[in-house]
Amino acid sequence: MTREEAVKKAEELVSLMTTEEKAGQLLFNAPAIERLGVPEYNWWNEALHGLARGGTATVFPQAIGMAAMFDDEQLEKTADVIATEARAKYNAYSALGDRDIYHGLTMWSPNINIFRDPRWGRGHETYGEDPYLTARLGKAFVKGLQGNGEHLKTAACAKHFAVHSGPEELRHSFNAIASEKDLAETYLPAFQALVEEADIESVMGAYNRTNYEPCCANSYLMNKLRGEWNFRGHFVSDCWALNDFHEHHRITGCPVETVALALKAGCDLNCGGTYEFIMQALEEGKITGEDITKCAVRLMTTRFLLGILGDEKTEYDSIPYTVVECEEHRELAHQDALKSCVLLKNSGILPLNKETCGTIAVIGPNADNRTALIGNYHGTSSRYITVLEGIQDIAAGTNRILYSQGCALSEDRVEPLAKPNDRIAEAVTAAKYADTVILVLGLDETLEGEEGDTGNSYFSGDKKDLLLPEQQRILMEKVLDAGKPTVVILMAGSSIDMTYAQENAGAVMLAWYPGAEGGRAVAELLFGMESPSGKLPVTFYRNSALSEMPDFTDYSMKGRTYRYYTGEPLYPFGYGLTYGKCVVKDLKTDGQKAVVTVKNTGNCDTGEVIEIYAKDDDSAYAPPNPVLCGFKRIRLAAGEEADFSLELDKNAFTVVDDAGSRTPGSGNFTVYAGFGAPDQRTAELSGQNILTAKFKKKTE
Repeated sequence: MTREEAVKKAEELVSLMTTEEKAGQLLFNAPAIERLGVPEYNWWNEALHGLARGGTATVFPQAIGMAAMFDDEQLEKTADVIATEARAKYNAYSALGDRDIYHGLTMWSPNINIFRDPRWGRGHETYGEDPYLTARLGKAFVKGLQGNGEHLKTAACAKHFAVHSGPEELRHSFNAIASEKDLAETYLPAFQALVEEADIESVMGAYNRTNYEPCCANSYLMNKLRGEWNFRGHFVSDCWALNDFHEHHRITGCPVETVALALKAGCDLNCGGTYEFIMQALEEGKITGEDITKCAVRLMTTRFLLGILGDEKTEYDSIPYTVVECEEHRELAHQDALKSCVLLKNSGILPLNKETCGTIAVIGPNADNRTALIGNYHGTSSRYITVLEGIQDIAAGTNRILYSQGCALSEDRVEPLAKPNDRIAEAVTAAKYADTVILVLGLDETLEGEEGDTGNSYFSGDKKDLLLPEQQRILMEKVLDAGKPTVVILMAGSSIDMTYAQENAGAVMLAWYPGAEGGRAVAELLFGMESPSGKLPVTFYRNSALSEMPDFTDYSMKGRTYRYYTGEPLYPFGYGLTYGKCVVKDLKTDGQKAVVTVKNTGNCDTGEVIEIYAKDDDSAYAPPNPVLCGFKRIRLAAGEEADFSLELDKNAFTVVDDAGSRTPGSGNFTVYAGFGAPDQRTAELSGQNILTAKFKKKTE
């Protein structure tokens, strides 16, 4: 069904509704209109890394982990599986008359905000700190969710529009100030790409204000969206964000005034209850019937495109419930986890050899923590494999496994009646009796996440610093003091200062929140059944870097992310080691694509990610550091050499001036090709070779 056909059907249907019936359809929990054959529909569903909050589903790695794959093809497959499970559930549940929240086909994902500050608790919901990477991955996710059929498979939603990345505790009243340059260069490109290149069906407004106007009724942002970018879908408020207009932002005096502002600005759907005042706003002359009709038509258009109104049949109606969390889908989650883990250090201890590594002590609060597998906005798996369980499965019959929790995740003791550090002696004893130690540390969704959803209520889900909780730092020092070969596994969704582990452990691996199959994947990587190949989609800073950064509430990009940070990071954006040894042998570029010759000179088959960066050598408007403009995940057997062609970002050879306009800049660019960013720290950590090429773009 074309959009034009769906619009026509929607207009015909809405013309038969009373004004009050139309108004009801603008609520996220839209009631049935039985006389017109319109069933009730709840617009709220979540699909960040698998269907969330609606029962059993395949649980994939958290979004930041999937970003670390640097693999848009794999991400599109993952999103397609999520959509398949959504259709399977919708088919089964709607047949039984169940149209509850989290059971619909409108997915409020992906989160394409820029992870600009490492303290932001929701950063692990995003694809990281780079606008181009975020756009590439966001488009792939949208295409997977929406499909290529006659109907939308599901409807995706780009959130949170726009300039939204903390602090969480201020989001209901905060005013984010962003320059025209930062808007055009950083905060808006991914949204524009998803609208213009992926035809996304929905956009969600943020809680905060941007440049003094609330994001759910922001004239500047709405003009970009529906004017310049020609967005054709529907706009939804974040949940209860419209209440903030009168309760916290104080830009309106009451709910009726809020209705008028939001509706006239183009907010079609209200997640919350403010639009219950629509009829009062109409009676008071603050809105017109046409304002209501316009929004209702957009919403009915989406439902017709999904094929869930009238007698419409779709190509997805026969998807059975049995596909939910089937073996094929779990295997895809397993593959995602394998590709997402990032090897940060390896002095030679990895991969482990079962025959020689002897007794293994698995220690740490995240070693057997299911919550650390799943991140936030997660579904329910029928089986979880923790890191401890994954190691036990592989080592069964060969190695003795000793286990100690070591400490609580963030409290100073495990047992309430015990003294502080009540598991340290056990952990140190296990380490002393072992030949090899696996120390599993980090956070989970109770410590970093969304305001109101975490146990970290004092910071509303944000982090106060980049350090592990104190008890984990004590545990790490005591265990490493035992002097045994030790691998530190970090499970977290954001930058953590792992300086002590980097300086004292034999290896450090970042597993993120790797999904229900995560422990299996981590164990397989540890024992060399597959080579790690993930790359950092965010910069890992030392904690001291926070004093160099702008305030958390400062939305200027100066000093933020790998593009503008001029200090030395702990682990740079784009960094990640493998067990192989790939080298770049040749680079050619014409400004639209790059052809790179790569050889795996090591003795291990491996995945890798070719990364292309560009920098305007002379323009004052260029960021101080080279910027990612192309990437491609590859796989090479030991000794294999091959050529790879990479499409480059269409904006790669431009700069953004202070007015927010893209220009050719100086026209003098350097292009870099390697397996990480072209910076000194990456070279120091990985020893990678970088090839460069000069490119001159005509500026007339």
